[in-house]
Amino acid sequence: MARILIIDDSPTEIHVLTGMLQKAGHTVDSVDNAEAGIVRAQETMPELILMDVVMPGMNGFQATRQLTKDPKTAGIPVIIVTTKDQQTDRVWGLRQGARDYITKPVEEGELASKINAVLGGG
Repeated sequence: MARILIIDDSPTEIHVLTGMLQKAGHTVDSVDNAEAGIVRAQETMPELILMDVVMPGMNGFQATRQLTKDPKTAGIPVIIVTTKDQQTDRVWGLRQGARDYITKPVEEGELASKINAVLGGG
């Protein structure tokens, strides 16, 4: 199972995602803003990052771009998890370097299958 970092400013979302991930056997860490998420990713080198988009300060698109451009964290896949459900948002998120894009509310089966696909587990 994977070490997963959740970057989301909503305590409720972090709680829901953590529950789903831990149930699937993953180890979960979380931070509530993009800047802290970048620092935590550099410190702990998680195997996957779940990134919200709409956060105070730096948004998830900017943070994803920064993580995927940094040689140290470029190998960590990012899945964007957001309420932004427009096709243009999805395309933009993937252009920033995200490996996949999930819209909230997150469905447990979809989350599991996307994590497995990104991490090479099927």
